[in-house]
Amino acid sequence: MGNREALLVSAKACLREKGYDRTSVRDIATAAGVSTAAVGYHYGSREALLNQALFEILDEWGDAMGRVLVPDADGSTRAHFERVWEGLIEDFGAHPDLWLASVELFMQAQRQSGLRPALAGGIAQGRRGMAAILDGVREEEVAETSVRTLGTVQLALMSGLMFQCLGDPSSAPTASEVLAGIQALAEVAR
Repeated sequence: MGNREALLVSAKACLREKGYDRTSVRDIATAAGVSTAAVGYHYGSREALLNQALFEILDEWGDAMGRVLVPDADGSTRAHFERVWEGLIEDFGAHPDLWLASVELFMQAQRQSGLRPALAGGIAQGRRGMAAILDGVREEEVAETSVRTLGTVQLALMSGLMFQCLGDPSSAPTASEVLAGIQALAEVAR
C-alpha cells in the first residue's frame, strides 16, 4: 500500500475513533506511518482527506446495508422494512462516532462551499440507495419517482432517527415503534 492509500485508511480509522473535528493531520500521519507533509502532498488538506474518507465510509456502509437487507423470498415487505430499521438502529449504536462524523460533515459544508456539491451528490446517492433497498432492486434500476419520494422520505426518517439515537441512546425508538409511527403518519396522510 502506498502513502496515499495508507493515509486514506488511517483517516477512516481516525474518523471512527475521534470524529471529524478532533482528528488532526498528525493523528492521520502517525497512524499511516508517514510525515505530516504527506497529507498536503497527496490530498491538499486535512479537510479534503477527511471528506474523501468519510464519503467512502458512508458509501461502504450503504453497500453493506444493501447486501444485508434483502427482501424476504416470501415477499414479506413488512418484515423486510422492520429489518431495515433494526439494522439502522443497531448501526447507530454500534458506530456513533461514524454518524457524528457525518453530522460534522454537514456542518463543514456550511463553512466550505466547495464541499457542498460533494455533499449534495452523497445525499442524492443516499436517496437512491434507500429507495433501492426498499424497492428490492439494484440502484441503477430505481425509478426517479421512487428516488424522489420513497428515498427522500426514508433518508429524512433515517436522519431524524439517527439524531434521536445519538442524542439519547437509552430511549431511542425500536424498529417496531418506528413502523407504528410510519403507519400512523400514513393514516394522517389519508
